[in-house]
Amino acid sequence: MSVYRTHVLLPVDEGTAQAGVFEVKRRLEKELKARKLQDEIKVLESGSVGIVGKGVILAVYPDRMYYFNVSEDDVVRIIEEHLLKGRVVAGLNHAPIAAATAATAAKKDAKVGLTREQRRVVLDKAWTVDPESIDEVIAAGGYKGLEKIFTEKITPEAVIEEIKNSGLRGRGGAGFPTGMKWEFTRKASGTEKYVICNADEGEPGTFKDRLILEGDPHRLIEAMTIAAYAIGAGRGFIYIRGEYELSIERLRKAIAQANEYGLLGKNILESGFSFMLEIRKGAGAYVCGEETALIESLEGKRGNPRVKPPYPVTNGLWQKPTAVNNVETLANIPAIISNGAGWFRKIGTDKCPGTKVFTILGHVEYPGLVETEMGTPLREIIFGYGGGIKGGKKFKAALLGGAAGVFLPEKLLDVKMDYESLKENKAVLGSGAVLVMDEGTSIVDMLFSIAKFFAHESCGQCVPCRVGTHQILDIIYRVRQGRGREGDLETMLGLAEAMFRSSLCPLGQSLVMPVKSALENFKEEFTLAISHAEKP
Repeated sequence: MSVYRTHVLLPVDEGTAQAGVFEVKRRLEKELKARKLQDEIKVLESGSVGIVGKGVILAVYPDRMYYFNVSEDDVVRIIEEHLLKGRVVAGLNHAPIAAATAATAAKKDAKVGLTREQRRVVLDKAWTVDPESIDEVIAAGGYKGLEKIFTEKITPEAVIEEIKNSGLRGRGGAGFPTGMKWEFTRKASGTEKYVICNADEGEPGTFKDRLILEGDPHRLIEAMTIAAYAIGAGRGFIYIRGEYELSIERLRKAIAQANEYGLLGKNILESGFSFMLEIRKGAGAYVCGEETALIESLEGKRGNPRVKPPYPVTNGLWQKPTAVNNVETLANIPAIISNGAGWFRKIGTDKCPGTKVFTILGHVEYPGLVETEMGTPLREIIFGYGGGIKGGKKFKAALLGGAAGVFLPEKLLDVKMDYESLKENKAVLGSGAVLVMDEGTSIVDMLFSIAKFFAHESCGQCVPCRVGTHQILDIIYRVRQGRGREGDLETMLGLAEAMFRSSLCPLGQSLVMPVKSALENFKEEFTLAISHAEKP
């Protein structure tokens, strides 16, 4: 077995693939071989480091240094200067890789940006191992939770109790306790049960699930197998957004590897428990992010939401008890089982333990992905990890949770990012998207874009949503065009609240959040537009 003095990691995701990461890798391997360095320096692919819009990224270990926007022409300089002479290449974009420990993460003078310290649970292996190598994953602690369950003969009931004790809440938006959902499904009558992973990430501004899957697909397989064992399911499905080609490719490879190693399929680890896992691709409907619409789509029907109750825990896929969890929620499971509920509860807040993965977008210096403890202030996420407002401009607002989210003004920059703290401030965590807007942004234009999105994505099954979304769109369009009338804002809010009370599913129920928060926190922009329109 070769011992390498240096490892060069090339994070691969959809963005870096388009930027030419595979061409850079081939050139790097060619140049190393020409210099007879292939036995000293190992070139590896990894998952995304969470940095987006920076082209090809090259990370050097043990030096812990990133290079950004790397091209094929930069390869020789990196080899000659850094890999041979041990000095950072002058003129190339670079940043140090900070250690991800609780002690360093607490430092006040921690480096600004996405390369600073993060407390990682979900993404702890995503950018340090080759996601297509099950051997590397296992060596880094993968499948340890599953192994613990079967070697220590932990009962399904005990697994559920551990998840309940951990306080893990769903990371898909509503924040429902995961252990309770599993318990309801296990106790539901019937022997045929299912586990579904909702990987249909359709919320605008959200790409966390994609990067989790691209960086550590085996984590999801392990988590779904644990979930299936806990609730008594023998079959599971990953319902994934069809555009996520790299995620799908890596999941397929990971499923094949797990089956080959006896970690999936029949008689897992000779325990007598069997679990079959399949991938199903979604066709791009936003409403299929709602669990019952997703289930309808899985059954081969049009993806329309069902009337609830009954809920999927009793009447899910093919009317059988079904546990539906999203990618990030499930990605917490292996670490909880491996390290215990007590370990997990030490992270985050008392009522919201653990971490949260956020996508930082918009007018920030460093857009991308970050994992922080629950309860981290919004200001820290935007200015500490996102690097602050681009171009030195002033902060105006942040839209939390994607299109179905809430506009927060500057006075709420110090709000803590957890379910309870945000609820107290009439906000939601949602999908974890943080869209940052500078002083030049029009909230009227932003709300128009959101209303247009909802009107387009409504499935049309129920009248409040089908009609209400277009009525709200018509009003905000008039206001935006300078043709607003007195009473328009009250009418728009009234429509959104009526949709909240009477719509069939969360799509129609959610439009009230961006509408209400925009009107409450930035009403002067709307009234100004209307007052200008009313002048002769």
